[in-house]
This record gives sequence, C-alpha cells and structure tokens, in this order.
Amino acid sequence: MELAVILVEVEYPINLGAIARVMKNFGVKELILVNPKVSPNDKTARKFAVHAVDILENAKVVETLDEALKMVDLAVGTSGIAGGDYIPERTPITPEEFAKRAFLYDGSIGLVFGRESRGLDNEELKKLDFTVTIPTSEEYPVMNLSHAVAVVLYEIYKQRTKAEVVEVKEKLRKSTKEERTRLVELWEKLLDTLEYPKDLERRKLSVLMFQRFLGRGFIYAKEIHSMYGPLRKAIERLERCKDDCY
Repeated sequence: MELAVILVEVEYPINLGAIARVMKNFGVKELILVNPKVSPNDKTARKFAVHAVDILENAKVVETLDEALKMVDLAVGTSGIAGGDYIPERTPITPEEFAKRAFLYDGSIGLVFGRESRGLDNEELKKLDFTVTIPTSEEYPVMNLSHAVAVVLYEIYKQRTKAEVVEVKEKLRKSTKEERTRLVELWEKLLDTLEYPKDLERRKLSVLMFQRFLGRGFIYAKEIHSMYGPLRKAIERLERCKDDCY
C-alpha cells in the first residue's frame, strides 16, 4: 500500500510545516497540495517542518482536486462533521476502522484533507470513495488540521506495525480503481434499465451509495469479477423482455 496526503487549499504555514513533520514521523513521504494558499517554500512552514523540509521540497502542487485524484487509486476524504443516511458523502468510518482495511489494499491511497476554515464541501466529498471522521467531543468537534492528519496517520502506522509481524498466508489480488468503476457503471446501467427509482436524483443517490459501499469494502478483484456476469445477464434479460415485462 502506498499512501499520499492531499491537502486542499491549505491556508496556514504553521499547519503545512506541522503536517510535513507528522508525515515524517509516520513514514509517509508523498504530499500533494491542491491550490495551496501558502507556498511549500514559505519560511514559517519550513521552520515548523523541522527535519521534514524534504517533504515540503518534494511536494506536488496541482490546481484542482481532480488532478490530485488522478495520482491515486483510492481517495479517502476526511470530514469533521458526520452525516446521516441522507448525506452519503458524509457517512464516515473511524480512522481505526479505515486503517484496519487499508492494508487489504495494494494500490495507492490518497488521504484528502480540507481547508482549515471550512473543510471539504459536499461536491468535493462526492468525488471521493468514502470518508473518515475522527470521533471528538460534541463541545468542540472540529480538530486542527495538523492534529487530524496526525491522528489518521498514527492509526495507519499502528496497523502497519501489526501487519509487519503477521505473515499473510493467502495472496489475493486487490481490485483496481478501473475494476470498481466498471462495477459501478454496471450497477448504474441496471438501475437505468429497471427505471428504478423513478426519481432520477434518488437513482443517482443509489449509485453514489453503491460506490461508497465498494470503497469501504476494499474488495478483491476476484470478488469484483464474480459480480460482473450476473449484472450483465440481468441487464441483457431485462432489455430483451422489456416490452413484454412492462
């Protein structure tokens, strides 16, 4: 598993430097900055990075979140506000739950963190595979950005140390982003063929929730491919009998 930290429009040099330091603490080297409001060459950021200046120097700077997402196979958003069933882009798992599943994945994972002032908006979260939220006190639920990065990376590092002493007896190839995308497309086509739900917005929501389900599951390629056939057959049969069945 390869890990990258993606910061969307980071605003404060102290946070940027502290995040670089935390990344170094937990062995994460790749930093991607989306339209940053502070330069990785900023003197204050470099000061707070201490011995992690190399992470700032090697940071990749892109203009849009879409560009950053092309650099990873799985994108995990972080949100300080957990949503309910009707806000699927804000229906999260905990960092510990995520870390345990992350090591079932062979590809590159991007941890996407939002702005200090307002985090990630719903449109940005919709582009991601699922979200992680750190449980905090209701009195003050939103964490400082660098602290949030530290908590998530710590949980991953903790699981990494466990994984290093456990011998994996059965090697199965994990699903790729393209394989999961293909399965989501088949699910969407099935719903369109069924014309269910009738309301198009609810249909889009069903597709989004299916995508989230796949993202959280870290599904093996064999499992993904076993679902292609039944979905294709169901679509073909429904299309053949559509006139007679409805």
